[in-house]
Amino acid sequence: MPGGRRGPSRQQLSRSALPSLQTLVGGGLSNGTGPRSRSSNSVGLSAPPLTTLITPEPVRHSRIPELPLDSTLLFEFLLFLYLLVALFVQYINIYRTVWWYPHSHPAASTSLNFYLMDYHLAIFITVMLARRLVWTIVSEASQTSPSSLVQYVFLIVARLSLLTLCGWVLCWTLVNLFKTHSVLNLLFLGYPFGVYVPLCCFHQEGRTQPAKTDCGFSEQDGTDSSLLRPKDFLALLRENLREQFSSPTHVPAHTCPPSPELIRSEVEELKSDFNRRIKEVLFNSLFSAYYVAFLPLCFVQNTQYYDMRWSCEHLIMVWINAFVMLMSQLLPPSYCDLLHRSAAHLGRWQRLEHGSYSNAPQHVWSESTIWPQGVLVRHSRCLYKAVGPYNVALPSDVSHARFYFLFHKPLRILNLLIGIESSVVLYQLYSLLRSERWNHTLSLGLILFCNYYVLFKLLRDRIVLGKAYSFPLSGNSLGLKSQ
Repeated sequence: MPGGRRGPSRQQLSRSALPSLQTLVGGGLSNGTGPRSRSSNSVGLSAPPLTTLITPEPVRHSRIPELPLDSTLLFEFLLFLYLLVALFVQYINIYRTVWWYPHSHPAASTSLNFYLMDYHLAIFITVMLARRLVWTIVSEASQTSPSSLVQYVFLIVARLSLLTLCGWVLCWTLVNLFKTHSVLNLLFLGYPFGVYVPLCCFHQEGRTQPAKTDCGFSEQDGTDSSLLRPKDFLALLRENLREQFSSPTHVPAHTCPPSPELIRSEVEELKSDFNRRIKEVLFNSLFSAYYVAFLPLCFVQNTQYYDMRWSCEHLIMVWINAFVMLMSQLLPPSYCDLLHRSAAHLGRWQRLEHGSYSNAPQHVWSESTIWPQGVLVRHSRCLYKAVGPYNVALPSDVSHARFYFLFHKPLRILNLLIGIESSVVLYQLYSLLRSERWNHTLSLGLILFCNYYVLFKLLRDRIVLGKAYSFPLSGNSLGLKSQ
């Protein structure tokens, strides 16, 4: 009626029935982290807390069985054996002969031109390939606790003798190579070490720089600038050498941290450890391929003919096989499961375009809040949507999004390695069927035996882990561990 008393409108009733932000995200956000209200004088009635209805469910992890993993000494021995076979194959491709052909010039009575080989170079390459095996033997002997003084002295003498022998062989081969080759060829001998120093030292400069906040202001702006100065070259080199010759660091354990800050701290620690392992895999695989397949080509005489295409193909195959072998050893299933568990707690944010979801409730991101899936937050003047069921990642941090993409599926890395190794094996089988030369047939046959072993281990782990992760996630099952 016109002039009668009006009751509350439908719009005011709908606004008063909405819960507050504290009931939406389950945490106290009284320091300016509430949602953006369209009017400051909106009516807000006290509503019962709905924390139990919208708080993210605890993250449950699948329990995987303990899969057999080669010991460090056994793996280094198998890797060294594979590299020796690959080196032998490369020498066959370079110095092969046609001894059965009677009109060959000069007449060949052996399958290889042994008089053209540089034995000093072959010995030098063998010692360089055995460096990891030698250091593993020395490390294993150092960790052995002697029961008597005689055994202790024997271990010290054995380690010193082994290291002295390797050093003497390297010096002897280098002296002979200096006598017979040019300086340009000799520069190829130490090229990987010249690449290793800047790649493995200068990457640590980022650790000394403070992390910038969204507004470009750092909490450490008021600290002494000398503390934030990057380390010099010698300090970085000493630090890396100390890491190389020290005992391996312990893998950080996953404890299902209850607070977002602890989760992000655990992710940063795991990310640094993963980057260190990837750096080791890349360097050692390239190092092996360089000394096995590339360096012998640099010392070939100008009058010697060899199949360039086949040698380059062998170089690529050696690098891929060494990469897969090192990845399967340094990133075992238990380690990948550890990264997967941490990624499940981290979550991920999807950046949205401006103007989208304008009618949906939006909140200001808080570092002390565990955000459920589908929540819209604003951070650094951008709108983000929670993708994971459990989200504590920094929305603007690309490394967090990359970490979640790589490890939120526990079998992603294993599937990638299986795909790479399977492609290599299929290509080598195809080349073996089409090969017409004896050296190609022998080379592919020897390399395939090594690849079969690596592919068998990967497929075995994939079958077992596929069944373990396909087990239904329920809180009452014995094969699960909840937060």
